[in-house]
Amino acid sequence: MSESAPAWVVPAALTPGASIRVVAPSGPFDARLVWRGLGWLRQRYEVRFDRGMFETRGYLAGDDPRREGELAAALLEPGVSAVICARGGYGASRFAHRLDWTTLRTSPRWLVGFSDVTALHVEAAAVRVSSWHAPNVTALGQGNAEAREAFVDALEHPRRVRSFAGLDPMFAGRAVGPLFGGNLTLLHACAAAGRLRVPPGAVLFLEDVTEQPYRLDRMLTTLLVGGHLEAVSGVVLGEFTDCRPGRDGVTVEAVLRELLAGLGKPVASGLPCGHGLTNVPLLFGARATLTVEPNRVALGFEPPSTRID
Repeated sequence: MSESAPAWVVPAALTPGASIRVVAPSGPFDARLVWRGLGWLRQRYEVRFDRGMFETRGYLAGDDPRREGELAAALLEPGVSAVICARGGYGASRFAHRLDWTTLRTSPRWLVGFSDVTALHVEAAAVRVSSWHAPNVTALGQGNAEAREAFVDALEHPRRVRSFAGLDPMFAGRAVGPLFGGNLTLLHACAAAGRLRVPPGAVLFLEDVTEQPYRLDRMLTTLLVGGHLEAVSGVVLGEFTDCRPGRDGVTVEAVLRELLAGLGKPVASGLPCGHGLTNVPLLFGARATLTVEPNRVALGFEPPSTRID
């Protein structure tokens, strides 16, 4: 990060009994899973939500004013320590650009979610506020004990140094910078909308779901040609779930290897994060260190030095 860039803000750690607000800024969801997720969250936190989030309007969780107003209010609501998204899907990018994201910096609280929530993580990163790329409430409602334990550990111990083993080397090198990224489709959409601002020196995380390799090629190529990835220091790839080859037989692995080779930066794959059964929480804005050697990959991250409690 350049010296002129503002320091990252790290919201305060949650404690049992903390107030959290659940919102649905994107698509509709399986109500049974959300109720289960809400029930589990209520065992540890004070959970707030508006029943309007259960509305359905086609592929959206209600109309734009409902979803935008709900999120805008959650970012300002006194006493709220975290804003957790019910589900991804599609829809947050229809209004994310209209919100005043400076309020997240002046009144910090955790923004939690993944998939379509990437559009919100991009806005949080633009004002240099750390956020959690982590399971949505629907995922928590599936009852995965390991995922739930990791979720609580992330929110209640955000300043813990974390590391990952078992990753696969793709291109060697060492990268140090703020962790940033998310769903490739959403990052591509943010770039098209003029909202993608990649932090200088970022260690870029990418994942996706149900996209054919040629479509991933198109999106990643657009980011590369557009110069959006010139300042990244390295790339770590998560899961590309159900991104199966077409009749041409070209795999997503082959596409990613071919396109990322031109960056000349370290790249590793195999991070258990994305739309698969395991979605380990990632702290965006954290100081990440990625070391890729032919027979060893080391990835770790620690929160930036600045925090506001």
